[in-house]
Amino acid sequence: MILTTLKGIGKQLLRVKVVDCNTEDSQFSRCLNTFDLVALGVGSTLGAGVYVLAGAVARDSSGPAIVLSFLIAALASVLAGLCYAEFGARVPKTGSAYLYSYVTVGELWAFITGWNLVLSYIIGTSSVARAWSATFDELIGGYIEGFCRRYMTMNAPGFLAEYPDIFAVLIIIILTGLLSFGVKESALVNKVFTSINVLVLLTVIISGFIKGNLKNWNINPEEILNATSNSSLNMSDSLPTKESLGEGGFMPFGFSGVLSGAATCFYAFVGFDCIATTGEEVKNPQRAIPIGIVASLLICFVAYFGVSAALTVMMPYYMLDKNSPLPVAFKYVGWEGATYAVAVGSLCALSTR
Repeated sequence: MILTTLKGIGKQLLRVKVVDCNTEDSQFSRCLNTFDLVALGVGSTLGAGVYVLAGAVARDSSGPAIVLSFLIAALASVLAGLCYAEFGARVPKTGSAYLYSYVTVGELWAFITGWNLVLSYIIGTSSVARAWSATFDELIGGYIEGFCRRYMTMNAPGFLAEYPDIFAVLIIIILTGLLSFGVKESALVNKVFTSINVLVLLTVIISGFIKGNLKNWNINPEEILNATSNSSLNMSDSLPTKESLGEGGFMPFGFSGVLSGAATCFYAFVGFDCIATTGEEVKNPQRAIPIGIVASLLICFVAYFGVSAALTVMMPYYMLDKNSPLPVAFKYVGWEGATYAVAVGSLCALSTR
């Protein structure tokens, strides 16, 4: 009796959902095309990480070989993207990984996957909103942080932030209201912000190659360590150490550093899975979803590759700033005005996440 009951419970937990892909009983409006999906994937994947991640990885892990790190990470992401594309073509319904788990491995695993997705979206939304608020606050001189610290300070170290970011909450409310108007309107806004972001990145890449120097890809650590004083090092608090320089050259930290950087760079490609959630809002999902996923990943790889290459030829890898590599690099080459374009691009990138 007990075994029969447990067996019945197990079957209920592992039962799979049967989806009829031939019926058109969706209540959503199929108004998105392939270009909309590509813009959605690029906007969700090509976030603020391109403005920050390249500097941190190049300085600590890969050096100029960060371009190889992004290549390895892109190959792994394409494999994952092809899996999503296969699922999206076979099950063109709304639900993403939750639905795919429900159809293939059962209700229990779909339940766990679904709540993991909810948790990841909550954490991702809050972190992106905080980053948007911090970037905007830096442009206006830190007035938001000063006001919140003065009137709304919270004393819960290790548990809560030092102050509640009211502006970040306002951003979330505004974007939620925008999404409520419909997918067509939100897709239009996404395309506008993504276009601005891509134009800024193209400007960064072209400017970097114009002002760059290929000698930064072949640095000799001995020459740097033997230098007692150099006016070009005025942006560093101290002279670089032997550990920070590595072995020099294109791969200063060896192939292990390239692989370590690739593991971090893989995070930069997270976001393309949002395309799979639009299965019931696309005109031809079996064709548009696979093309949208693969095309968006390729575009993002070219952008990451170009920005990281331009960044490391503009400025020696050991001098890159971990938090704001592009503005610091442009100041290093004497183009301080470009920092405002970088800030605008960063805000647009955060807005599409």
